[in-house]
Amino acid sequence: MIVAIEPLDRADHSAQHDSNTAGKRTMPMDAYRDGDQLIVNLDIPGIDPDSLELNVENNVLTVKASRPRPKIEDSQWLVSERLHGTFTCQLHLTDGLDLDNIQADYDRGVLTIRIPVAEGAKARRIEIGGSETSGAESVAS
Repeated sequence: MIVAIEPLDRADHSAQHDSNTAGKRTMPMDAYRDGDQLIVNLDIPGIDPDSLELNVENNVLTVKASRPRPKIEDSQWLVSERLHGTFTCQLHLTDGLDLDNIQADYDRGVLTIRIPVAEGAKARRIEIGGSETSGAESVAS
C-alpha cells in the first residue's frame, strides 16, 4: 500500500549549523490500515501549519514542511540540536488507494493523513459456484 522514501535533496543545507544533527531531516512515521483507510502519522513538531505542503502526483505523496532557525541578534549559539530548515518526505502509494479524497490534519506536532482505500481494492466475498450434482454427468449413447 505504501513505501516511504527519502529524497536525495531533502534538506536546506544553508540553515544547518555545526551540530550532531546536521543532515538529519526525517519525519518519523507510523502507517497502518484502519478499516477502509490508510492512516499515516508524521511527527513534525514546531512546524507552522502554514508552511506545510502536501502534493500528490503519479501515486507519489510529497509532504514538505519548514522550520526556520530563529534569528538571535547579539547572541552566540552554544548548542543547536533542534532541526531547522526544510523537511521533505515522499510516499509511493499503490493504485488501490483513492488519491482524490485524501484528508490531512495537523495537531500537536503530528500530521495525520487519511487516504481511503479505492472501491475496487476493498475486500469482498466471492461466491463459489458449482453443479448441484456431484460426480460426472452420464452421457446417453
